[in-house]
Amino acid sequence: MPLRAVWIFSHGREQPSAVKFSRRFPTVEKRAKAFNRASHVSIPDNHEVLKALLLELGLTQENKNFVEYRDGCSRIRKTHVHALNVPDGKLWPVLAMQSADFIYACLPLVEQQLEPPPSLISISSISEAFSLLSGAMTFIHSGQNPEADVPSRLSHLASLLTQACPLGSPLDSNLIGLHEVVNSSAGNQAQKAPAWRFNRQKGKSQIDVHITEKVTCAQYDEGHDSDTWQVYGTVSCKCNLDAITASVTVGLHLPANGSPLQDILVHPCVTSVDSSLLISSSVAITDDSASNGPYKLPFTPPLEPFNLCHYTSQVPVPPILGCYQMTEDGCNVQISVKLKLHESVRNGFDHCEAHIPFFNKGHIKHFEYKVSHGQMEMSREKSRLVWVIGQKFPKSLEMVLSGTVTFSSDRLSSGPTDAVCGGNTAYVKLSFRIPEFTLTGCYTDQYSVQNFSTAKPKILTCKSLISQCEGARELLTVRARACERAPDCEGTHVRESELLTVRARTRERAPDCEGTHARTYVRASS
Repeated sequence: MPLRAVWIFSHGREQPSAVKFSRRFPTVEKRAKAFNRASHVSIPDNHEVLKALLLELGLTQENKNFVEYRDGCSRIRKTHVHALNVPDGKLWPVLAMQSADFIYACLPLVEQQLEPPPSLISISSISEAFSLLSGAMTFIHSGQNPEADVPSRLSHLASLLTQACPLGSPLDSNLIGLHEVVNSSAGNQAQKAPAWRFNRQKGKSQIDVHITEKVTCAQYDEGHDSDTWQVYGTVSCKCNLDAITASVTVGLHLPANGSPLQDILVHPCVTSVDSSLLISSSVAITDDSASNGPYKLPFTPPLEPFNLCHYTSQVPVPPILGCYQMTEDGCNVQISVKLKLHESVRNGFDHCEAHIPFFNKGHIKHFEYKVSHGQMEMSREKSRLVWVIGQKFPKSLEMVLSGTVTFSSDRLSSGPTDAVCGGNTAYVKLSFRIPEFTLTGCYTDQYSVQNFSTAKPKILTCKSLISQCEGARELLTVRARACERAPDCEGTHVRESELLTVRARTRERAPDCEGTHARTYVRASS
């Protein structure tokens, strides 16, 4: 199904927002007028689209505070589809996704009237638009030096879209492949390759398999709010093989006490898979179909890196447990944070930090503290404390932070604001990465990777566990609606900085954390 327009906008913290790429399809726009009739909304100029999109996403400087129609609980955003307020009305459905300092957006064609709005599942162009934007994101940020290559790749995007999306109709989302086809010479290939496999091996034969698990967790330390946590896994591969039609099988294994993999989604290059592996669902109330493996995935690999499969798992406990207490007295706030690493988790981090933000107050004037492990730092804007835990927990696997924070004012003067996180409503969030460890126990090794070709490639495997969106640079952009709506931190409305978090709420008395499970989404107590 066609697209009416495609945009790429830049939105960085150190530079003003701008239009980096724009392509409109006049023939599709004429079809939109015919299909939509009276409900048709014309596309304004690019700067109007950018302004409306930033407002909808809550990225404008003047819209940091809570906005009812956008952030209220009555509107729970579960998709990347938005309705933009433009001069002619509401422009819908606009698909927008953020990656690094860019916003990728497009407007699919809806072949019916827009009033009342049809269900998204009935609009087939939504999935095609999502695939095209994902391909564009992968292309723009690929390469050995993505940041330096972005201008060059943006300049090639117009010609690639002519082939991938002629007259607005998406035909191919693999822009990297199209780019290689243009730059490669077909005459150099002695053996005819499939149309989708456009090039041959470069360098030594090698197969890389990386298992990455992200954990999201919300712990409240209160009986009426249940703690929630979930694990999301991705198996990514890069196969550099001499054979044009190489065949590879990757086996995923679990220990005897490992948590079964569920909601398994495989890449289209997977040639066959046991159907019993695909029917296990985390949504079902009682699901006895979960398999403990091994999970064997045979595939014919593309040349570029790709995600072989995605999965979820319901592990019995979160990796880090915590408790957060807060008592406020005017400009002084007493805090207490207790963290405990679960004994089943590998005690070896690339990094581990606990961030304690304070909203709707003045700047931090003074901070007296006592910490049993690690060291404390203050953010440059003096509105957030950072507990740098380091690469290991102590031998007891427990650590405690207590202290008194003195603010320049007990009311908002300058600094970060949040409509929900006021008074003793607060949270702590953790950012960490544990190499060579997965929470489910899922692993693969060189003996579990089979290559059915004449080549004898070098096989490299690794695994890691990270907190959700561990790579986010800015840790203070958790939106009010994320705190207000969900008792977990996994919804699509949660901003990219929402990490494994400890959230806080008001209580009449500060309970003693001793004797309770130290938990990591902490509700503060007054």
